[in-house]
Amino acid sequence: MKVKLARTAGFCMGVRRAMELVLTAANQKDDRPLYTYGPLIHNTQVLDLLKTKSVTVLKDLEGLSGGRIVIRAHGIPPAERARLKETGMEILDATCPKVARVQSLIRLHTRKGHECIIVGDSDHAEVIGLMGYSVTPPWVIQVASQVAELPDLQKPFVVAQTTQNDAVFGDVVAALKARFPNLLVFDTICNATHLRQKEVRSFKDQVDAMVVVGGYHSGNTQRLAEVARESGLKTFHVETEKDLDLKALEPMSCIGVTAGASTPNWMIQNVVRTIERVRGQGESSLLNGCRKVFESLVLASGLVAGGAFCFAYAAGFLAGPPPEIVFPFIAMLYLYAVHGLNRIVDKGAGVYNDPEGAEFLTTHRGVLLGSGVAAAAAALLLALTRGLPTFLALAAFIVIGLIYSLPIFPDRLRSRRTYFRIKDIPGSRSLADAFARVAVINILPLFSTDPGPYSAVAVSMVFVLLLSYGRSGLFDLLHLQGDLIVGKETLPLTIGQKQATLLLRVVLGFLGVFLVVSAIAGWAGAFAFWMLIPVGGMILCLAAFEKRWIRSALIMEALVESNFFLAGIIAFCAYLFR
Repeated sequence: MKVKLARTAGFCMGVRRAMELVLTAANQKDDRPLYTYGPLIHNTQVLDLLKTKSVTVLKDLEGLSGGRIVIRAHGIPPAERARLKETGMEILDATCPKVARVQSLIRLHTRKGHECIIVGDSDHAEVIGLMGYSVTPPWVIQVASQVAELPDLQKPFVVAQTTQNDAVFGDVVAALKARFPNLLVFDTICNATHLRQKEVRSFKDQVDAMVVVGGYHSGNTQRLAEVARESGLKTFHVETEKDLDLKALEPMSCIGVTAGASTPNWMIQNVVRTIERVRGQGESSLLNGCRKVFESLVLASGLVAGGAFCFAYAAGFLAGPPPEIVFPFIAMLYLYAVHGLNRIVDKGAGVYNDPEGAEFLTTHRGVLLGSGVAAAAAALLLALTRGLPTFLALAAFIVIGLIYSLPIFPDRLRSRRTYFRIKDIPGSRSLADAFARVAVINILPLFSTDPGPYSAVAVSMVFVLLLSYGRSGLFDLLHLQGDLIVGKETLPLTIGQKQATLLLRVVLGFLGVFLVVSAIAGWAGAFAFWMLIPVGGMILCLAAFEKRWIRSALIMEALVESNFFLAGIIAFCAYLFR
């Protein structure tokens, strides 16, 4: 089944900020209890997840005198904030900046004697908080027909709940202006809400039905479903993939998917992949089978291994003479073994970053474990044909690669150590992967073959190191949400997503300039110019992540790995036409 996923689906800025604040606090080594004042967001699955992180939801403050408490994105009235301060607890304020702006508007204008009208749900947490900022008595309405019930107001102004339906708000404002010509209007609907609703409306002639993913009690998710129905789309509101009516979807050929602002990425991906498995109307069984084979290839690390073979061939070509084909095969087997076995050992964030991948690992654990061990053994046998030093070096590289996810301290010493495994060191994942590729692609051949010009070998090492670092860093960005949940210390979580993205731009940009200079200066051959193509491809992948052009983790992984295949294809063509 073809799926069209909305670019705006998932966490909005305010919810993402609140989640990051809570999860960062939960991952800190702090013995004080951590609370949220009311449920952090309207999503049962996320709240269940937070329980596993020892985050407790509070409905009242009776008897509390210590710990940390989070004000959720919806905000709270000033009187409740004062009560929180009296408890002596550390307050972590996750109020959405967009909500805080509405609070400020209400406080400012009601202090000047204006009367506040709020368009929203009177029992919603955000609206309750907004009402607390009004000095004059506030009025809450939901639809245009309620305007007639308002008293005669002298200096009215109107604001909206930030997740309000923009069409409903427009109707209410029109009715208010007709009754109160001097009305002040503040369109405080969050821009993210505007964009989500606009995108849903744009799906009208592009899809056969719309699936809206999010909590049944989430106001903004309910409004998305409402907008979809108003647009004439057959609409299904689901919380998880288990709620999908697959039989109802079978007669269709293309399904649109969007999600509320409180819906995490892993839930969206689960729904998308469940729909994709449905054989749509007019879809051939051959196409459906090819898709499943491709997915299995990606999930089983086959794409990583194939990319490693091509990349090793290109790196050898860059280093001077055409490489001995045995070393690309060794690189392929090594990456398949180490990458696959590390995924089996360290499944933590996979449940959230790549739900299908995590399920695949669990289902096929025995086969993947056996094939990983077999690949490592085959790589060692190939290395042995190149001499004992090459064999011993590869054995050392395999051991180092496998201990990355294993504890380096016994259990009794863990409470005294900050880092129990190499992977716990902040930012280590990207560097470890990059250096592992340099080791097996660039260093291993030096144990049994005469190197080309040392300058060309050095250029090849820099090329492998930086392009591999760009690959791993990009995956760290893609896996940010799941890594934060399980408390992994990746580069984006250590220095921030914006700074990590900027660093990758600089690294890849430097690599491009370095290749040009190397070719011009004679450090490497003209082939260095051709390697600008995969570097440019990686830069495009980074742009696709930033602009959210591609939402499928599977497709994004395939695109990233395609740059390494491309490098090998270019090298093979250069060999044929040299």
